[in-house]
Amino acid sequence: MKIAVNTRLLLKDRLEGIGWYSYQTLKLLVENHPEHEFVFIFDRPYDDSFVFDKNVTPVVIGPPARHPILFYLWLDWSVAHILKKYKADVFLSPDGFASLSTKVPTCLVIHDLAFEHYPQHNKTSHRIYLKCYTPKFVRKAKRIVTVSEFSKKDIAERYSVPLEKIGVSNNAAHKEYVALDWEHKEKIKTQYTDGCEYFVFAGALHPRKNVVNLLKAFIRFKKRNKSNMKLVIVGRFAWNYKEVVEMKEEMPFKEDVIWLGYLNVEELAQIIGAAYALVYASLFEGFGIPIIEAYQCKVPAIVSNTSSMPEVAGAGALIVNPQDYKDIADKMTLIYKDELLRSKLIEQGELHSAKYTWQKAADVLWENILLCTKK
Repeated sequence: MKIAVNTRLLLKDRLEGIGWYSYQTLKLLVENHPEHEFVFIFDRPYDDSFVFDKNVTPVVIGPPARHPILFYLWLDWSVAHILKKYKADVFLSPDGFASLSTKVPTCLVIHDLAFEHYPQHNKTSHRIYLKCYTPKFVRKAKRIVTVSEFSKKDIAERYSVPLEKIGVSNNAAHKEYVALDWEHKEKIKTQYTDGCEYFVFAGALHPRKNVVNLLKAFIRFKKRNKSNMKLVIVGRFAWNYKEVVEMKEEMPFKEDVIWLGYLNVEELAQIIGAAYALVYASLFEGFGIPIIEAYQCKVPAIVSNTSSMPEVAGAGALIVNPQDYKDIADKMTLIYKDELLRSKLIEQGELHSAKYTWQKAADVLWENILLCTKK
């Protein structure tokens, strides 16, 4: 079987949510199924590390798809041409985009419908494109895969899709995320926070990640507790981050907030592994990989009560209303003061995270690829 794959989000040193899902699952699919050929379709020069084995044929074809007009040209002209040229049996698209001008059966991975719930958090051009084309992509796809039971239900209800057409291939954490011993934690804290304990947030900085309320919560926490606790924020400034920058410069206790930008997985695993707790009060997530990353490091979490996050968090987190920074602050205080509670959360989180593995994710994805080939 010849499987063509949209790999435009496999970007060296720039892997984030969808990119990590693509990397981890595709690597396993290639390794587990050497008898099949994979055609990886890139929209720009690729890194050799993404050609996982000899059964992968990399293809670069423009234009670089980073704007709605270019999305259309790349998918409906360039990708359609490659699918025909290589006589693909299936087209796998992990980024939620499909080619509407091909007859090749499509397995479409839709990670979330955040643009439907929070349209204001997208660039106008991207919002218009997603609102217009996602329903068409859903109708075009022979199989749909998503990353949580919440997103499965959301897609089914929003676009009137039969539940049996949608598979759930959960995210997981990278193998680098492991529990650190006391000495290693102290080394990391000495390097980044002058030896102080810290809360951590990880994710690209844009409005949906709710960083402004996180900062307000941290200010309230510091005012109410005589503590040298720090807040470490890991992630690139992605889009519409003006309010975050203003708070960064003007907020009280700004010397206790450490901004680290984008880090590679090895560095991020160390930062999360040495943290006192993860605070992930995002407004909306299709999954929320940092939650499972924290659990694998034996780090508890404070997590939003919205979308997929309670499902992913299980019993290893304190649940908050992300719209209420006082609630976030209260939970930060609770986990800071109650060591017994923190220990229980760590134990529950570790147990819960065991159900999420990349092998399981790849297996479900493969099952749905095979279903695409059936008449």
